[in-house]
Amino acid sequence: MENIEKIRIDLDPSQRDTMMQKTGRRTVPQIYIGETHVGGFDDLHALDRDGKLEPLLQNA
Repeated sequence: MENIEKIRIDLDPSQRDTMMQKTGRRTVPQIYIGETHVGGFDDLHALDRDGKLEPLLQNA
């Protein structure tokens, strides 16, 4: 992985509003791979467990 962007919603409250509008969620982390919203860590882990994470990473 080369491009990881971290957005600190604790340092910029307007970013929290943006995140909530985009994802419908208020918890962190909210993970995107490319333009695909994966969800939080549990969602990422489930993708990996089900063998769906690697193809998503390869297509990003």
